[in-house]
Amino acid sequence: MPLRYGIDARIALVKERPRALGVAMDIHHIRYFLAVCETRNFTRAAEKCNVTQPALSRAIQQLEDEVGGLLFRRERNLTHITDLGALLRPRFQQVVDELTGVRSEASRFLCLTDAHLKVGIMCTIGPRRFTGLLTDFNRRHKGIQLQLIEGVPSKLSALLESGEIDVAIMSSSDSFPERFDVTSLFRERFMLAFPAGHRLGEYDAIPITAIDGEVYLRRLNCEYWDYLSVLCEERGVTTLQSYSSEREDWIQNMVAGGLGICFIPEYSAVIPGLQVRPVAEPEVSREVCLVTVAGRRFSPAVLTFVNAVKSYGWAEGPNVLSMQRSAA
Repeated sequence: MPLRYGIDARIALVKERPRALGVAMDIHHIRYFLAVCETRNFTRAAEKCNVTQPALSRAIQQLEDEVGGLLFRRERNLTHITDLGALLRPRFQQVVDELTGVRSEASRFLCLTDAHLKVGIMCTIGPRRFTGLLTDFNRRHKGIQLQLIEGVPSKLSALLESGEIDVAIMSSSDSFPERFDVTSLFRERFMLAFPAGHRLGEYDAIPITAIDGEVYLRRLNCEYWDYLSVLCEERGVTTLQSYSSEREDWIQNMVAGGLGICFIPEYSAVIPGLQVRPVAEPEVSREVCLVTVAGRRFSPAVLTFVNAVKSYGWAEGPNVLSMQRSAA
């Protein structure tokens, strides 16, 4: 029989053994193959893999049947890797390395040492009530990387449904859809903001009727705008709408500059010099809620965050009115 070299030899090796039907390659076959490559001895490879030598030999034979050619040549006490074996060895090593990486990443994720979490937060919710929660959560779970994504309720609802965010913290003037699980966190009153020296500073709580004729600066992202407008209309209150903006800081600075007044949530971060009083007759408030998709299974990181949010001491909020009066 003539000697064959190069590609002809590889083709010959593939043709030497017919492929067995119904035998599927698995990770154990690959690990056994790599162990034989390393030790060049079936007995030592079996010991390394903690299996019997016959079991390892059968696995190598099944792997050879699967790839369609010999991977090793055994000559007495010597074991040689074939050209086909040498060709496939780096591919098989890559498979094992990738699987090891997958397991390592999964372990870090499940053990909360390298997990990611996306939290949607309504853009009109101020950070003051959440700083304590985030500080405590970071101290307890440093391996969870948390990203805050801001938006209006309609945007956050769409992101939540599509899975682009894990949970949302928001409020709504209407009831939430049934597809969401909703947990109320805290109640937040609406305040009226006005510049220093304004006549509204005489009130401890400002009746809606007291703002009749005032210049109003509209916060475009306020989810309670329609509700507040109807409230004013029902009581015969007319305001003169001037500037409007999506930016909370712009509205606050314009109010502080004497351009008008505005409604503002109780726990907003208020700039120095801005005066605030609660709305009265009637009092207006909103429920800030944790919102998740009903029936959706949580990852360990999401479950940890949801439990932290639900167990946080929301009732222990600051006395906002006194704080803002002293700051002013």
